[in-house]
Amino acid sequence: MHKLDRVTVNPKVFQGQPCIRNMRIPVSLIVKLVSIGKTPEDIISDYPELNKEDIKQSLEFAAWMTSEKTLPLIG
Repeated sequence: MHKLDRVTVNPKVFQGQPCIRNMRIPVSLIVKLVSIGKTPEDIISDYPELNKEDIKQSLEFAAWMTSEKTLPLIG
């Protein structure tokens, strides 16, 4: 995996949640938007400060995070 240089974690920005480039746009928001069917173009239209690489790295970060530990399923 290459360096995720657009995903930042800063305790002073958005309560330390992983965000894009120290902006108050959390990775979790981007992942949620993709999960409901938003395209990168839709997301950039709503958040013009983002670009396609920001969205790509958000998804890469989320994939990496979910592969790092096993979580119990509730069901």
